[in-house]
Amino acid sequence: MAEQNKPGLMTRLKALMDRDTSALKRVHVIINPASGSDEPILAPLNTVFRDLHIDWQIFVTKRPHDAERYAQQAVAMGVDVVAVYGGDGTVLEAASGMRGSTIPLAILPGGTANVLSIELGIPRDLKEAAALIGAPNPTLRPVDMGLVGDHMFFHLGLGLEGEMIEATDREAKSSSGMMAYIVSTLKRLRNPPLARYRITMDGQTVELDGVNCMVTNFGSVGLGQIKLSHAIDMSDGLLDVLVIKDTNLSTLLTAASDAIFSGDLSNSDSLKHWQAKEVVIEADPPQAATRDGEILDLEEIRATVVPGAVQVLIPSGA
Repeated sequence: MAEQNKPGLMTRLKALMDRDTSALKRVHVIINPASGSDEPILAPLNTVFRDLHIDWQIFVTKRPHDAERYAQQAVAMGVDVVAVYGGDGTVLEAASGMRGSTIPLAILPGGTANVLSIELGIPRDLKEAAALIGAPNPTLRPVDMGLVGDHMFFHLGLGLEGEMIEATDREAKSSSGMMAYIVSTLKRLRNPPLARYRITMDGQTVELDGVNCMVTNFGSVGLGQIKLSHAIDMSDGLLDVLVIKDTNLSTLLTAASDAIFSGDLSNSDSLKHWQAKEVVIEADPPQAATRDGEILDLEEIRATVVPGAVQVLIPSGA
């Protein structure tokens, strides 16, 4: 499988290196008006792009998959940059529409958790994030994605995650951000949905009990510098598989306390971590699945990595 992906990835990387990133002047901005808070968007963007002499157009999402469709159109037109204002779900849609393209994706964090932008070191401030497009020597990072069925993803979760997102209403997410997810999780710790996981990774199978299983490409949990594991690399051509074995409150509090100092949750005995290019997961009983913060209806979890699926603008040195 690695040999099949390698030629396409090398071709895209060469095109990326040959691309003139010193003049990113034509920008299509995709905006999800339902994302995050009610902070002003257009005025800050206009200020930044005017000063950088950037020609920009706006495309506002109204329905699911609009961001993916707009991104596909932008790629077909050959714009210099596709910028996305929204949360992880909106960024995922746009990235899916740009799969395999050498056109850079600029992330303008505007969602609830913004885990992807945190992982990549992109500023939370809208003006600072937009200014990356006009940086003298913009830095591009090839970022892997996963594919499950016909769906691209950065993070796939089963179990407690799915139930947590189903139970967290839009109003709570908008007003409380990440804390809404934490509160929702704590309410379920007394009766966690335990399942038996059978996980096959590159042909090798393991079985264990757990309350949550993740197939992910980023380590950030959206809280400061705390990571699931420092071994997770968004550009290594591998998917990271993690299982939370239990949700004993004292155990998790101890792990969270240790992570504040170490910045890594993988030191906990409650978390198991593997890496693979292809992953098949069976859960007994079946569990709710979520893809980058949105509930996903899947009969089978069979995921493969897509190396260097999208090129993302990041700060220099991030």
